[in-house]
Amino acid sequence: MKAIWNGKIIAESNDIVNVEGNSYFPIESVKKEFLNNSEMHSVCPWKGNAFYYSLDVGDKINKDAAWYYPEPKEAAKQIKGRVAFWKGVEIVND
Repeated sequence: MKAIWNGKIIAESNDIVNVEGNSYFPIESVKKEFLNNSEMHSVCPWKGNAFYYSLDVGDKINKDAAWYYPEPKEAAKQIKGRVAFWKGVEIVND
């Protein structure tokens, strides 16, 4: 699977974990040059505290378009070390 935004592949992996309709990519499969830490945080009752990245690709920034759980709760331990995308990032299975 691939995560694509602004014409670039952001992440690519066959090792995907799907949770609540979101594809979580291993952090190692994400091209770090496109990620910028964000100040955004959110809380999920069963997954824990989410942290965000903004995507910086070409001449565009997609604010808070990726998220991850650095210390997910036990029920969501399968997404530790993984990143998911939204806000127009296309997830394709090729």
